[in-house]
Amino acid sequence: MIVVVKIGTSSLTDPDGRIDVDAVAKLCGEVAAARADGHHVVVVSSGAIAAGLPALGMTARERPRDAPTLQAVSAVGQARLMATYNEALAAAGGLVAGQVLVAPHDFMVRAQYLHARTTLTRLLELGVVPVVNENDAVADDEIRFGDNDRIAALVAQLVGAELLVLLTDTVGVLTADPRLDAQASLIEEIVEVDQELEQLAGGAGTTRGSGGMATKLAAAKIAAWSGVRTVIAAAVRDAVVRDAIDGVTGVGTQVLARDQRLSARKVWIAFAVGSSGRLVVDAGARAALERGGSLLAPGIRAVEGDFEEDDAVEVVGPDGTPFAKGLVRVGSAVLRGAPGKGLVVHRDDLVMLP
Repeated sequence: MIVVVKIGTSSLTDPDGRIDVDAVAKLCGEVAAARADGHHVVVVSSGAIAAGLPALGMTARERPRDAPTLQAVSAVGQARLMATYNEALAAAGGLVAGQVLVAPHDFMVRAQYLHARTTLTRLLELGVVPVVNENDAVADDEIRFGDNDRIAALVAQLVGAELLVLLTDTVGVLTADPRLDAQASLIEEIVEVDQELEQLAGGAGTTRGSGGMATKLAAAKIAAWSGVRTVIAAAVRDAVVRDAIDGVTGVGTQVLARDQRLSARKVWIAFAVGSSGRLVVDAGARAALERGGSLLAPGIRAVEGDFEEDDAVEVVGPDGTPFAKGLVRVGSAVLRGAPGKGLVVHRDDLVMLP
């Protein structure tokens, strides 16, 4: 089994942003145990910015806000983070870590996407434990992912993983915010991530991290549509990775993989590529798409945004709600200049949004 394990900043560092060596050692021990059981493991690790702060005389509470400083801090912290992983993996089982820094470009451009898959697959074949993080040091703040939960879900799809483990500082998804409701209890299994659950999850995480439970549920949704089971669990739990692999009851919140799954290409279109515009269609066009057809120009009622051939766009119904996403065969200028003619989105390049 290929397992992707993501761990957040708050689970790897102390309140001042220093790397918690014991927390990294625990994780690496669990990775080594999974490897000993015959599994391949990819680690997606946050913590570079938080780890760099103390080296530059800063704390998490003094975290800078401007992009250049954050990128500089990340460059310092990433080296420290990887050094800790290298030592801990070597001590845990003589394992070798391989640093893999990714950016949205690596998932949004199909050629880069396939190249990333080849690299990660080869690392696993060589017995290396890839340690993946977003390339914060050079990422354009306007197009960066901003959270490693989504990256972890896309990596899980990329490498053909069967399990995604999202380690955090809570036991899983709860029925309510425990700070407001003492009766909040663990939701052990989720069949479908819906709006009610997403609203329940709320938003922000800690001052040291960039995510929260909402980003984990969003990642679990991506994984589910990729045919990957997800477990959201506490990083401090003993044998949490092994229990997640074995499907132990109560390990955390398990989000089941969907029976109806998207192909790798359609997962890429739906979740990895940003939308450059919107096409508003009539009821007839929507019905045709829902029956598995392609989008033709006569069904388009409005073109929003500026986009080129092969860009991704959202397809919006008469009620204003996006219901599909696809890669266009013609740009917005052509559509506006010659409305009512030709194929716009082929059904092979179209995803009905979950």
